Amino acid sequence: MQAPSPTPGSLFLVAAPSGAGKSTLVNALLLKEPAIKLSISFTTREPRPGEIDGREYHFISVANFLERNSQGEFLESAEVHGNYYGTSRTLIEQHMQAGTDILLEIDWQGTQQVKKRFPHSVAIFILPPSIPALEERLKKRGQDEPHIITRRILAAGGEIAHASEFEYVIINQEFAIALSELNAIVISTRCRFAQQASRNAALFAQLGIHANPTI
Repeated sequence: MQAPSPTPGSLFLVAAPSGAGKSTLVNALLLKEPAIKLSISFTTREPRPGEIDGREYHFISVANFLERNSQGEFLESAEVHGNYYGTSRTLIEQHMQAGTDILLEIDWQGTQQVKKRFPHSVAIFILPPSIPALEERLKKRGQDEPHIITRRILAAGGEIAHASEFEYVIINQEFAIALSELNAIVISTRCRFAQQASRNAALFAQLGIHANPTI
């Protein structure tokens, strides 16, 4: 099957073991790059106090979710504690076709699935500077019991083993440096030939620039 052509908007996939600082980096990036839209998942669970439909999640009924899933709308879906969660392929495609960059926080398994549908997506893995540093961060976070932290540390080894499947790897030792590197990946992606040609089709045609079929 021939791979789909690049769209005006880019898709960024960011994965990391728990405690590596993925969400903190992503939130800081979104402040620096407001043009990037964070992918919002669909769920059948009830909204929690303070949650707003379309901000934390798209809250829908079980029947609606199953109907969307049967029609192949979701890139990935899962059932967790009796509730369904899914990432909409349709919404991502619509945003990218409109020229909007999308960022998806995801795990390595989800990355493999998304890459099959969006081979031009950019996969970024966030590494901790060391396992002891990862453990210390999880303890300082104060969100988990000791046995949960131990489980997360054990799981981290298996997750880190998949870092080689990603185009980019960022070592989150100094936050400012890691954020700068993440931002640089976004900027460089926007400057790829395929992205520029898709975003600026009229200009490329005017200048007589055509894609090299051998690339």
